[in-house]
Amino acid sequence: MGWAALKSGTDGRGFTLVEVLVALTIVAVALMASLRAVGSLSGSAADLRARTLAQWSADNRLTQIRVQREWPNLGRVETDCSQAELRLVCEEQVFATPNAQFRRVEITVFAAEGTRVQLAKLIGFATTGS
Repeated sequence: MGWAALKSGTDGRGFTLVEVLVALTIVAVALMASLRAVGSLSGSAADLRARTLAQWSADNRLTQIRVQREWPNLGRVETDCSQAELRLVCEEQVFATPNAQFRRVEITVFAAEGTRVQLAKLIGFATTGS
């Protein structure tokens, strides 16, 4: 009885244990990669949301200065500028310009919790209105 006799005893239907294990390994790797991709997308969406809300906060403050015709004092001020249940801190820095009727306003927005990660920065100008 040789190799041909042993092989002819099987009907060729089904998978060997090695083939099943290889297939399961491939499926497991593919599932882990897809879970990692989904987790990365979720984190990116949360970061994008925070940055969008921070940009809106900075834009709101600069618009407020323009609409109310404020003449902001030189220096640095920190205020709460939370949006949509996201705690944010706005740092407003006002600088003199060569033209005495203009002031440069830089608004930087940070997350209130954790490390001070800059989420947005907006630069504009205030005028005396005269």
